[in-house]
Amino acid sequence: MPGLSGCRTAEASIAFDFEGASRSACAVEGERAFSVLVTPEHAPPINPSPWYAFRYQTQPGEPLTVTLRYATSRHRYAPQWRGKGDAGQLNAVVAEDGSSVTITLPAGQGVVSGQEPFAKLQYDRMLNRLAAFEHAERLVLGHSHDGRAIEAVRLGRADAPHLIVLLGRQHPPEVTGALAMEAFVDELALGLGRNDGLGADFQVLVVPQLNPDGVARGHWRANLGGRDLNRDWGEFTQPETQAVKRWLDAVPPGVRPVLMLDFHSTRSSLFYVQGEEADAAGERFLEAWLAGKETMVPAYPFTIEPRDANPGSGTTKNWFHATYGIPAYTYEAADNADRAGIRAAAQMLARDLPAALAAR
Repeated sequence: MPGLSGCRTAEASIAFDFEGASRSACAVEGERAFSVLVTPEHAPPINPSPWYAFRYQTQPGEPLTVTLRYATSRHRYAPQWRGKGDAGQLNAVVAEDGSSVTITLPAGQGVVSGQEPFAKLQYDRMLNRLAAFEHAERLVLGHSHDGRAIEAVRLGRADAPHLIVLLGRQHPPEVTGALAMEAFVDELALGLGRNDGLGADFQVLVVPQLNPDGVARGHWRANLGGRDLNRDWGEFTQPETQAVKRWLDAVPPGVRPVLMLDFHSTRSSLFYVQGEEADAAGERFLEAWLAGKETMVPAYPFTIEPRDANPGSGTTKNWFHATYGIPAYTYEAADNADRAGIRAAAQMLARDLPAALAAR
């Protein structure tokens, strides 16, 4: 019988009982064979980001076969495996039309997910690491529908006049964006720590996980309110976006945002930047920070995609630019980007950021 809690036979089991697991139904196809129906958290239309995550356990012997069937989408994320067993047995065969993928897993036990896990434990470590810097402050900006804290760290002096806003994980499956943000923020924090002048001039609000409910529940896109948070800026109907807006409204009069970066993932690495609406200062910043660096890290090539603001679309990028007249970019890391390349490019761009801002 299908079940949301998992499936079990005498020789194997599969379960969805941990943070980040997908809310998927499974069915027994054999003693060592299961099928999983991968569905979104709300009815279509929804971005095609079919997240899956489950744990399994088998008796010694033959491999386990799990077939993922996508009800409303097509296969996107190659399976990531962590476990005990012969990794050489891991194999994934995608159906010709992309409607399913059959994964062969080594006997033993493990966790399989669309991208490597990056959830509360990793975020706690990041926030603790950042909060240990001089003049850093760990914050709770508000709470989600499920009561989870919207956590942040402010780096630099609280009276530093120039504010950089860094946001992440509005969309739960977008783990490569989280990896890029972690490397970027770590490098930026080191730079502020090494240079007292930078710490006095710039402060940074880091909100690495804006959608904790969606991450914990294995959502494809939305928060627990059924809203794509990257379409809620301006309306501010959700507690997560409201929490950031409330903090911004309370900054001292002498403090003003100068840059917003919103970290995401998509099929290729790119930056969505302002188009014709960019002013001369914004053009100078773009030229100083990104131009000419598209292939500087060979393992992480990226493109620069100017996009005019679309009033009323509710994206973070558009709201920050319209509200503050500042560069507001979407930092997109490819789903399958080389992980070392993600880190190297993020570190390079973080090191170059203060000088580029000074060139505005």
